[in-house]
This record gives sequence, structure tokens and C-alpha cells, in this order.
Amino acid sequence: MLIKKAPDIRSSEITPESLYLRRREFIQAAGLTAAAAVTGVLGAGRTSEAGQTGEPLAVTKKMVTTGDEAPTPYDDVTTYNNFYEFGTDKDDPARASGRFKPKPWSVKVEGLCNKPGDYNLEDILRPNALEERVYRLRCVEAWSMIVPWVGLPLGDVLKRFEPNGNARYVEFETIVRPSEMPGQQRRVLDWPYREGLRLDEAMNPLAIMAVGLYGRVLPNQNGAPMRLIVPWKYGFKGIKSIVKVKFVDKEPLNTWRQMQASEYGFYANVNPAVDHPRWSQATERRIGEFAKRKTLMFNGYAEQVQSLYSGMDLRVNY
Repeated sequence: MLIKKAPDIRSSEITPESLYLRRREFIQAAGLTAAAAVTGVLGAGRTSEAGQTGEPLAVTKKMVTTGDEAPTPYDDVTTYNNFYEFGTDKDDPARASGRFKPKPWSVKVEGLCNKPGDYNLEDILRPNALEERVYRLRCVEAWSMIVPWVGLPLGDVLKRFEPNGNARYVEFETIVRPSEMPGQQRRVLDWPYREGLRLDEAMNPLAIMAVGLYGRVLPNQNGAPMRLIVPWKYGFKGIKSIVKVKFVDKEPLNTWRQMQASEYGFYANVNPAVDHPRWSQATERRIGEFAKRKTLMFNGYAEQVQSLYSGMDLRVNY
């Protein structure tokens, strides 16, 4: 298993302090000297040229999942993003997201569950302890990052709404606010952005509902105030700025499959043997590196997730 809880991690397995140097320099430069309570997730943060920078979070547990790979520098993680609601270029989200307001925030829960309703962010987060997990993020355009995400196990969040026995999938939607998200003023995609998971995928311990990165509240350009991280899938599955969760019995139609089904499927598992029609997925380039590296099956998390797809043809169910 790649996941190791903090008490079980040998000192030799912990990412060296030097790998976090740029993170610490950034935090010191920002004048952030103390961790906030969990309710710091709900803070408004500050606005800068790179969009929102949030308050620090109190992380109660840390998990190492990527061996000795160095985290991608904070500046790169927050300025090289896919978030079409703010524009289609990689630097558009950081440049154009400063007006977006992630507070107050509520999420509508509906469908095949015993506790539907409108939940504010405080209701969803307050009873839980935040974890930091260092995950790879692999995008379909053949680039990747290593990010220390902060969040809650997605399964723990979903169980609170008590999905019933007919629920087989969970569907998510992003907020629509064209006045604050200039990319939505164009019909680049059919808004709102929609994604979904099979319920057993959503309950896998690797999947998290992220509310921060590098120990701080999510910046607007990275999906504030809450987004999915499903590290064995391509990045477009990680829907951002979530305002709706719906439990359903049939496979939901996700946005990119609706737009171009021949290129983007529902499962979107990282698979070096299945190329995108317009480029190879056998290799990837880590942000900040020149040389390419081989893409790992399920993005390196095969041991934890391959049983979810036993008997499935992953070339057909791409």
C-alpha cells in the first residue's frame, strides 16, 4: 500500500525538509505565522495578482502517498491550471479569479439519499478533521504535478447524507456565476460543469473532498472552496467549486464526454496504454521538468484501486 498514516512512517520515508523550502519561503513572505482552526476553511482569504490566497489550515493528520517525489512549487500549482470557468489558457484562472467569492457557500444535496437538503460549508466540515495528502495530479494533456492537498475523505462526506440502496453513482456540479467567472460568459462548455463517479469509486479511501493545498485554504483558481481529488484519474474528473451533489442510479453524463465522447470517457482512469486520439498518454512531463517520464497505470495507485475495475475492459471503459 502506498498510503501510510503518520505514526507508521519511518523518518527515511518522509519527504525531506528541503523539498518544502519554497513552500516555507512563500508562507514566511506572506506573513502567515500561525495555523487557524478548521473553520479557517471558511475565511475569505486575500486577493493577489495570482487570485485568492487563503488562510492557513489546522491539519491533524498527514499522509505520504508519493514516496520521495518533491512537491511541485506552490507558485506553479497556483498559476498553471485548467479551470475553463475563468478562461481556457493555463494562466487565466490565476489572472481572472480574483473577483470570485467563495464565501458564503452552500451545497445542495439531492437524489437517492435519506438526508437531502441545502448544507452550508460549516455544516459539511465542522465535525471532521482535515488531512494533508501528497498526491500526483495527472492531466490528460500529458502534464503532471505533485500537490500536498488538504481535505476530507470523500466517502466520509458522502456517508453523512445516507445514500440509499438504489444509489450507484454520485453526480457533482460546479457553480455558475458569469459575473465572477468570465469564462462562463462564452459557450466554451455547456455550463454548469458536471462530473460523476461510481459510488464505490467515491468511497475509495484515496478520493478526497479538498478544501486546501500546501496547508492553506484553496485559492480561487484551484477550485475554492471545495473540489474533488481523485488521484488515479485524469485531472478533468476533479470538479471544482462544487455546489450540487446528487445520488443517482444511472451513470451521469459528465461534461467532457458530452462535448467529445470519442476523446473523453466517464471513467478517465490514467492508463498509459490508451492514448488520447490526438496525443500519446504513455509519457508525461512534470511541471518544472524538461525530461519526460513514463506514465504509471492508475497514476501509480494501482494497488489501491485496480480491484474496482476487475473484469472491465479499460480500453472500452476509458
